[in-house]
Amino acid sequence: MIKCRIREYRARFDMSQEELAEKVGVRRETIGNLEKGRYNPSLVLAWRIAKAFGTTIEEIFTIEDEET
Repeated sequence: MIKCRIREYRARFDMSQEELAEKVGVRRETIGNLEKGRYNPSLVLAWRIAKAFGTTIEEIFTIEDEET
């Protein structure tokens, strides 16, 4: 399972879902679905989101072992 910290980073940058979506070239609903864990991003989208926050993909997205 992929866990994301998009909501946390948006709060740090005082950025709405709409603003982030526009910055990375997706719809606002996509950002919402990522935050809720309903959707896993493509590598390109993960890279664009990390770049928007000036950080690495690993800081935004982590893989959690489903057994734990």
